[in-house]
Amino acid sequence: MIDILNIIAAVLTIGFGLFGFVAPRYTAAALDLEPTTSTMGLSEMRASVGGLFVVAGLAALWLDDPLAFVMIGFAFMGAALGRVLSLIFDAPPARKVIIFGGIEAALSAWFLVANL
Repeated sequence: MIDILNIIAAVLTIGFGLFGFVAPRYTAAALDLEPTTSTMGLSEMRASVGGLFVVAGLAALWLDDPLAFVMIGFAFMGAALGRVLSLIFDAPPARKVIIFGGIEAALSAWFLVANL
């Protein structure tokens, strides 16, 4: 059962990453990020919001090792912690932070608890 849920969580990771990877403008708009005079923001979306999670999910599926899934859990933990700090210091839209952070925290919890 853990193997099946790991696959589902990895596919979700890949799916979420694909938004940033192939649709950076859509992802930026969903995250309330505004374009500037440079396209560097789109590059950042494709890299850190997209490609990082796409390749991490694919690598975990390919390696099929619990530690690969654990590393995704740590990545999601970092993202969720970043959202907590943002709530404290930045006053972002709480609803979006709670939704996105909740997804990140849930995936982090799954990957870590199931695979450590």
